Amino acid sequence: MKTLLSEQELRIGVERLAKSIDDFYGVSPLTVIAVMTGSLVLFADLIRLLSMPLRVGVVQASSYREGMASGELHVDRRMMIDVFGRDVMLVDDIFDTGKTLDRLHDEIRGLGANSVRSAVLLKKIRSVEVDLRPDFAAFEIPDEFVVGYGLDYRDHFRNLPFLGVLEPSDLESMA
Repeated sequence: MKTLLSEQELRIGVERLAKSIDDFYGVSPLTVIAVMTGSLVLFADLIRLLSMPLRVGVVQASSYREGMASGELHVDRRMMIDVFGRDVMLVDDIFDTGKTLDRLHDEIRGLGANSVRSAVLLKKIRSVEVDLRPDFAAFEIPDEFVVGYGLDYRDHFRNLPFLGVLEPSDLESMA
């Protein structure tokens, strides 16, 4: 597996991301919602670095099923906290096609949030299918399938402390 971002590079990027969010919101209260499951590592590291009063929650959204190709988006809001009248920050692992954040943004606005913004660890350099762009991104990366730091391939590799690009031999060993 090729390392794309080291553990130290990820830490520095998350610190930079937190500073950007702190600078934007100041001391205003913020509701931060993790888009499960890939963002959980980022989410845990990020919220510990933010200084404003926080409420936290989760929403489950997934479009990857058994592999690397994106499919139909499934959203489960049962565990999400109330967002009515709140400023909300969605935290996701990766901005790829944009469909996940676009849909969640619309759904949370529909639930009466004052504002909805987004922060992602990774923004792929590629054409996207929606007008929405993340408000905050720690890194721009090439259009490659990446794992580690919460991102997975068939439920493997989430625990890696670095971000890696799977090689063909890695995929063969998973077959």
